[in-house]
Amino acid sequence: MPKPASLTALLLALSSAPPVVVVVEAFSSPSIKYPLSRSSSSSSSPSSSSSSSILRAVNGIWNTGNDFGKGKFRFYDGFESYMRPFPDEDRNLYPDMFQLPKGAYEVRLPRPCGIMFEEIEPNRGVYVQGLVEGGNACKEGTLRAGDVLVGVTAIQISGAKWERRLIPARKFGFDLAVNAIGSNEEKWGCNDVILLVERPGEADSAEVDKFLEFFEPPPDTPWKLPV
Repeated sequence: MPKPASLTALLLALSSAPPVVVVVEAFSSPSIKYPLSRSSSSSSSPSSSSSSSILRAVNGIWNTGNDFGKGKFRFYDGFESYMRPFPDEDRNLYPDMFQLPKGAYEVRLPRPCGIMFEEIEPNRGVYVQGLVEGGNACKEGTLRAGDVLVGVTAIQISGAKWERRLIPARKFGFDLAVNAIGSNEEKWGCNDVILLVERPGEADSAEVDKFLEFFEPPPDTPWKLPV
């Protein structure tokens, strides 16, 4: 992985059943308009006059092949620290990428979380139905009933290598959400799980989803839902 990554180069290279309630004890901002492209061809690279160095990774911030498990982005430890490698040039060009969208909240919790999740639709989306009194989420104080889970840290393993990433989770059902939360185990260097929630009435869902495109995993991850 090269020295400071360039977000400019990175973005140019990205080509009604009854509700289920379970206690998880085991474990609007300006519109964002980026030149996003799923293509990874060299023709999408910025001109040689750019002062930013280039992040040479497939699928944007996701490393694949021999690069998996290496580099600055292998362990998600909070949004601010995750974006720190990018130079000031990128912060000036894409300021919205360096702040969470309005109405989106990142919450770091030790497990057990003490959250009661309820499915929005069967196997499609979960929200905070309530908090366990005296539990970790209740003590932390950020989460509210009604908050929608839109992102969660999860572990992906490939052979002897592993990474912890923030995974978009708006479409996760209960089981997948709990499995993702539970994957943040101490044996992978995790002493917490990080949740990203969207607060209805404050957030613009379309803007939050646009923001989360940056974190969309490649097809071979276990946390990627089928189309």
